[in-house]
Amino acid sequence: MTIFEAIRQDHDVQRDLLDKLVKTSGDTKTRDEIFKAVKKQLEVHADAEERHFYKPLISNDMMQEHARHGIAEHHEIDELIEQLEDTERDASSWLKIAKDLKHKVEHHLEDEEHSFFQLAGKVFSDTQKTSLATSYQSHMKNNL
Repeated sequence: MTIFEAIRQDHDVQRDLLDKLVKTSGDTKTRDEIFKAVKKQLEVHADAEERHFYKPLISNDMMQEHARHGIAEHHEIDELIEQLEDTERDASSWLKIAKDLKHKVEHHLEDEEHSFFQLAGKVFSDTQKTSLATSYQSHMKNNL
């Protein structure tokens, strides 16, 4: 497995969780459980991705700006998660923020999968692609 396949697997998990999240309503146990799962998945994924994908790319001139952009988007996602935590679960604004989070995450995933991965594929050797996948997956497993 390559780093791209490993990250894409987690992206699919995030899409699924976010789809479920925006279908919830009110201050319910279901909404709370799905939100906690989304928050944990996004936090651990961002940390793993920054360590085992962006960090090895940031020193490459062609990839530096892309890596910084990806990291900046992680921070924007963190801010939306914080807004959700600070908003009453049954407030109408909570669902609007959750939909904003879904949109922001999906935009970020599309950026990575449709342009960033192709560029990074030219930078990493085949050995790096598999070793980064192993370290990324290990980080995910140990922190989720």
